[in-house]
Amino acid sequence: MALAQEDIAFIKAHLGDWLAEQSLGKPPVVYEIELRERMVRVEEELKHQRELMRQGFEQMDKRFEAMQTSMDKRFEQMDKRFETIQTSIDKRFEQMDKRFEAMQTSMDKRFEQVDKRFDEMLKRHDQQFFWLVGFIATGVGLVIAALRYL
Repeated sequence: MALAQEDIAFIKAHLGDWLAEQSLGKPPVVYEIELRERMVRVEEELKHQRELMRQGFEQMDKRFEAMQTSMDKRFEQMDKRFETIQTSIDKRFEQMDKRFEAMQTSMDKRFEQVDKRFDEMLKRHDQQFFWLVGFIATGVGLVIAALRYL
């Protein structure tokens, strides 16, 4: 069955009104109640999600605090280790200082002994030099005396 031109004109004239009546801007009462219930459920779910997020943040804060305390303990242990290492290094340096002092005193004694030996050798050389000079002077004196009497 085909529509007549008058029917098409009537539909065109009233179509806007019919669509406006069925529009979501004016929802039926049942649909409006469903929308309100959905909004209430969404708000409750958002509230629940917010509460879960707060709990998660609190747990993260607790974990960070636990990590901080464990890190502090580790740093304290490392400080103690460094202190013990430092004291042992200090002791070793003190021992080395004592060894160097002992070596220095023994070297000083040896140098003093060498100095004494050199002094003794110089005294001997001086005596030998004086004897040589005396011998030469006596020889020259004898030669001169012999040349005078001849």
